[in-house]
Amino acid sequence: MSALFRYPDQARLKRIVPKSRVYEAVGASTALKERFVRELDQITWAYKLAPETINLPATKQVPELQVFLLTLKAPQLHDDILRAVDRAIPFPLVFELSYEGQIQVAAARKRPSEADSSKWVLGDYLRTGWFPEESERTTLPVSLNLGGLYEQILTALIPIAPAKNEDFEARLARLEVMQAKEREINQLKSKLKRETQFNIKMTLHGELQEAQAAYDYLKKPE
Repeated sequence: MSALFRYPDQARLKRIVPKSRVYEAVGASTALKERFVRELDQITWAYKLAPETINLPATKQVPELQVFLLTLKAPQLHDDILRAVDRAIPFPLVFELSYEGQIQVAAARKRPSEADSSKWVLGDYLRTGWFPEESERTTLPVSLNLGGLYEQILTALIPIAPAKNEDFEARLARLEVMQAKEREINQLKSKLKRETQFNIKMTLHGELQEAQAAYDYLKKPE
């Protein structure tokens, strides 16, 4: 299933969101503001998927689902910018990133905190590759409620195939462990390049082999 969806016209908003509103909402640092200026041209609140716009009931975790279009100045957008916009908006978000006639879909799983329902917990960001903007879009999947719709949109972004009898929660959890393991592998590779002592290099090499084996198993579980 493609992650590039055709959203209903009745849900269209096309509202420009000033960057300053995001800065104020998240208490942006100078470094983050500079990144916004350097990497991001414009933020558009493109669609509001809610009971009154697409006739699907809300759920506790997904009262509404927003689609934001981010027009970029460069082909790379740092996750810190996505995270800042996500933190500024108290609903789950789906991003469409636009750059020179290409489009990329991105989202992180966002859910209310169990400790404080007024706060949201964000997972790691999932991204597609880049598509031509004129690519054919897929009709939104059939769902009983907004929670189910959000789950299916996120499922389309998960870059690993499901294991046998693996549900959405388990598949997403496996991906998060894989991403953490991938970061560990990259850190170990960097340490290996810098290390000069033979015995320490051998230790790091063994740790790298173990981490790589764990990653490979997670990628293709039995």
